[in-house]
Amino acid sequence: MKSPREARKNARSLFRGCLPGGKLDATRVRAVTDVLASEKPRGHLAILQSFVRLVRLELGRRHVVIESAAPLSESEMTKLRADIIGTHGDDLTFETAVRPDLIGGLRVRVGSDVWDGSVRARLEGLPA
Repeated sequence: MKSPREARKNARSLFRGCLPGGKLDATRVRAVTDVLASEKPRGHLAILQSFVRLVRLELGRRHVVIESAAPLSESEMTKLRADIIGTHGDDLTFETAVRPDLIGGLRVRVGSDVWDGSVRARLEGLPA
């Protein structure tokens, strides 16, 4: 059995091979998982677990969640998406949600970064 450290090292190497031009290539990810599943090299489960973790983190980094207190118009949404794409690149996936508990404003999450311009966040930030 391979050590966890060696498995993570192999998974990172395989993951880097799935990033041509800095963007995750789904066909390469599928090819890597197929090869690991069919050939079953020594320590393949630990390698696969580390590889899946890296892919999941990369996909999360490229996912945008836009939450608003009220539905946004199409023009507002187009402008917001264009601004985010201009800052973070064009290979993003978008998700929108209406959350009345925000009271007003927007909350935008790109990966682990959060920009909270909601009224609720400002009210919670007030001193008691």
